[in-house]
Amino acid sequence: MSLKPYQLFSEHLKNRFGVRVHKISIDAGFGCPNRNGGRSGHGCLFCDPGGAGAVGIERKLSVAAQIEQGKEVMSRKYKADQYMAYFQPFSNTLAPVDRLRALYDEALAVDKVIGLAVGTRPDCVPDEVLDLLAEYHRRTYFWLELGLQSSHDRTLAWLQRGHDYATFAEAYSAARARGLRVCVHVILGLPGESRADMLTTADLLAELQIDGVKLHLLHVLRNTPLGSLYADNKFQLLAMNEYVELVVDVMERLHPATLIHRLTGDGPRGQLLAPLWSLKKWEVLNAIDAEFARRGSRQGARCRA
Repeated sequence: MSLKPYQLFSEHLKNRFGVRVHKISIDAGFGCPNRNGGRSGHGCLFCDPGGAGAVGIERKLSVAAQIEQGKEVMSRKYKADQYMAYFQPFSNTLAPVDRLRALYDEALAVDKVIGLAVGTRPDCVPDEVLDLLAEYHRRTYFWLELGLQSSHDRTLAWLQRGHDYATFAEAYSAARARGLRVCVHVILGLPGESRADMLTTADLLAELQIDGVKLHLLHVLRNTPLGSLYADNKFQLLAMNEYVELVVDVMERLHPATLIHRLTGDGPRGQLLAPLWSLKKWEVLNAIDAEFARRGSRQGARCRA
């Protein structure tokens, strides 16, 4: 039974493994098909040169060395006992299968690493890659993380994502057919989207009965196309109270069994342009819990699936 009115991923890990488990982010040097002369030439509007704000990762180190470095931090800061290796920046399936296997195996060989999470785009999971990921699902505790951001094609086009919702739906279906656990990334507060639009995305994810979700606040980083648009006053960002209410609205519509991996964005302090209130992460999380309590509600309370 969750201690929160929602299914918190960290509680799930503690219940499954019996100890505190933390993710360690890894930069394995992957690229992105949406950058460097690709579909948009510069990547998605929100993505910075390092991969949407990924910080604290020393790309020059090997995968194993990055994990060992992360273990020291997580053990000291969070008293973690075991770890998941999280291949995070850019598209971590964008390589030949043999290269992917070598990198994933290197991560799993590190002491106290009990599983893998691999973040990628829905247009970067061909059948041979999904077959490989299914092997890791059978071998270890494994999550595939797919960036969707929105279910609306007009929004995806504005973001210059380089794929549509149908591409995501096809990738998700193929992953689930292989038994993979899938965590879907969604951004709340995207320009041009109404509350009804965002709740439509939540309803679609509920219908899919996704295994996990990461809810991200739209935040603006330096050295991004989105940052330039923000400087020109092309759109407005959500206020903290608006975001909190929206998060609860969305979670009320998600399937009650979906694991909540994230509830807000984590813009790096040195790179964040706005909103600055997002730096007060615990304030935001406490406000979300308080809104659930005020409503007497919980995750899935309005789920239509």
